[in-house]
Amino acid sequence: MSLDPTILEKVNAWLQGSYDAEVKQQIQKMLDDNAVTELTDSFYRDLEFGTGGLRGIMGPGSNRINKYTIGTATQGLANYLLKKYPGEKVSVAIAHDSRNNAELFSAVTADVFSANGIHVYFFNALRPTPELSFAVRHLGCKSGVMLTASHNPKEYNGYKAYGADGGQFVSPEDTAVMDEVAAIKSIDEVKFERVAENIESIGEEIDNLYLSKITELSVSKEAIKRQKDLKIVYSPIHGTGITLVPKALELFGFENVILVDEQTTPDGNFPTVVYPNPEEKEALTLALKKAQETDADLVLATDPDADRVGIAVKNTDNEFILLNGNQTGSMLINYLLSAWEEAGKLTGKEYIVKTIVTSNLIDTIAAAKNVKCFNTLTGFKYIGELMTKLEGKETFIGGGEESYGYLIGELVRDKDAVVSAAFISEMTAYYKDQGSSLFEALLETYIKYGFYKEKLISITKKGKSGAEEIKALMEKFRNDPPATLGGSKVVTLKDYELREETDLASNTKKPIELPKSDVLQFITEDGSIISARPSGTEPKIKFYCSVNGKLSSKDAYKETDAELEAKIDAIIKDLGV
Repeated sequence: MSLDPTILEKVNAWLQGSYDAEVKQQIQKMLDDNAVTELTDSFYRDLEFGTGGLRGIMGPGSNRINKYTIGTATQGLANYLLKKYPGEKVSVAIAHDSRNNAELFSAVTADVFSANGIHVYFFNALRPTPELSFAVRHLGCKSGVMLTASHNPKEYNGYKAYGADGGQFVSPEDTAVMDEVAAIKSIDEVKFERVAENIESIGEEIDNLYLSKITELSVSKEAIKRQKDLKIVYSPIHGTGITLVPKALELFGFENVILVDEQTTPDGNFPTVVYPNPEEKEALTLALKKAQETDADLVLATDPDADRVGIAVKNTDNEFILLNGNQTGSMLINYLLSAWEEAGKLTGKEYIVKTIVTSNLIDTIAAAKNVKCFNTLTGFKYIGELMTKLEGKETFIGGGEESYGYLIGELVRDKDAVVSAAFISEMTAYYKDQGSSLFEALLETYIKYGFYKEKLISITKKGKSGAEEIKALMEKFRNDPPATLGGSKVVTLKDYELREETDLASNTKKPIELPKSDVLQFITEDGSIISARPSGTEPKIKFYCSVNGKLSSKDAYKETDAELEAKIDAIIKDLGV
């Protein structure tokens, strides 16, 4: 195999450019080994600074996460900030999670900002993503950077860029930042020389303020007092959650938190799991074992940067089961709205937010409580954008997305596993105080509002060829949508790329009032919703299947669940994926 000439040109540019000797040796070794595929994947493009920043595999090359791609991103962001705020004192906050090289990359980020005359508030040790968002808001920063690849495998790292509201950049700012990054044509344009006086260390004082603020949000303090011995098993899965989640639970009033010792030490190799992702059952293996040993009431596990949380509860057979993100999100919203209603806090000016691929059970619950429910594109930045738009006019109670990310209260503008873990625990205590369990409360919710069942099918397609396959698959569905899915006729096609909704029977179209996004939704006659979406952060295409039916009683749960599962299987078969 021979290397494409354009790729070889980029390889040689790195070998001859202002890169360190170690990087050049690694590239030369790939050349000597004729590692064509690896070289191609490392250099076939510049790692795109997307709408959320950077995420990719670590290593040498223009399509990899390394000090040079991190430095270039930071220089571009610095150029943007200095142009946007001329003559003003510009400050940024920087934090990192437990990933390999995250400390190094956060230092490089601080170096470049400081060299550009920007004041840096630098967290002195690893911290959760939501605390970074809180710090940006609290300190009055113009921007923030979190060095993390969230729940990706250990080979990955990333760079999340935030705006002045504490949320990730949205249009038109995201494009403006991306243009500044793309405008940097040489590594020689990046200022790597640290200016120490521009860097200020922060840490415990922000922790304490953030924790005290989220504790004030608690709405069932009396129930917690009565259920303070609730047995909670918690695992940070080798990530940043260990810094704040146990403290948050303690401040909320829980006195019986059991840590999964094997996973409490931050470690970017994530030695006890295949993927550090609480969406994966395997990642909760040790936590579930500990829960069975201790007869716990609740299992909590957070991802490396502590913005997502997975949970497990006991079912009616006293067996631990994992709740998916839709179930947890629906229960949180139902609990919050019920608690606010009981406290007489619903005034008509409150709202909740979810994404278009998150369970419509949430819309149904909100409608029953006369609380507005907004739907945004996938990505918590869109929820944050709406919160900033409505700040001071209406009150955000809570919101979330099916990928295990939730937020309660208005302190941050990103998903927050710290506050979510505290409120999931509070919710469990609230139902236990009423003689119920979280699982029984879920069944009651299904009986009252409808049994909504969702399943996510995620297909990985790596590298350049994988990206092309994903693009071709989306084009196929866009140009030739399925006529039926799961035995039900497809009646509506929503194309968020074209921003139009089509009634397939009459072929009439109406606009979708959301930004453009490469998402397709098929809605069937019986109310099933199937969404197809390429991931913006991983080499995957995702299919979100949502079906619903009536649950007549708790005793009918297993039978109804099996019927809905069979319906999802039929839909997946019809999709041919």
